[in-house]
Amino acid sequence: MTSDLYGEVTFKDRRHAGALLAAKLKEIYGKKLSAEKPLVLAIPRGGVVTGDEIATRLDWEMDVVVSKKIGAPDNPELAIGAVMHDGSFFPNADIIEALGVSEDYIKHQISEKMKEIERRLGRFRGGRDYRLEGRTVILVDDGIATGATVFATINWLKNQKLKKLIVAMPVGPADTIQRLKQVTSHLVILHTPVVFMAVGTFYDDFSQVSDDEVVAIMSKYHV
Repeated sequence: MTSDLYGEVTFKDRRHAGALLAAKLKEIYGKKLSAEKPLVLAIPRGGVVTGDEIATRLDWEMDVVVSKKIGAPDNPELAIGAVMHDGSFFPNADIIEALGVSEDYIKHQISEKMKEIERRLGRFRGGRDYRLEGRTVILVDDGIATGATVFATINWLKNQKLKKLIVAMPVGPADTIQRLKQVTSHLVILHTPVVFMAVGTFYDDFSQVSDDEVVAIMSKYHV
């Protein structure tokens, strides 16, 4: 890793971040976690590369989970919430109320986002069925900004009767990390920068990951 004038960490690429997360997970949880054969649950697309590095280094299984952000009517980048593959919607209630977003708009967006979720799940893992009860799950992405999709995924996972949920991220802003601490007691974050603009600014190489790359990675795992 390198540092800029703020002392901020820069990862070489997503695999470098995954290698560092694997080392930190091993350091914190040790052999006990490895004995449980936890499941790395990665958020596509970039998180799949990071997750694959963790799973490969620690000899764990990996799967993917897909949630989609729903943007505000006049600002698609502003998340009013996110939806999961089962249709469950995790709202950002404060923004919805402040903007006066209609229920009809939210319902329409959920319907549209579900089509893309179904497409990705079909291509990346062959379907939407999960068997997670009693398992230790490591939820991984290549970083977190506002966290709409991550919070939606955590909310869904809490209904899956897991043994333990660990959230592992290379980087994220202080306010989002503080919110994460309120919803999970097992959190591994490599870096919480002083100045946060976007996840990609903390990587030397943050090139886009294609669907084909995700499919190639997931072909190594039996889900």
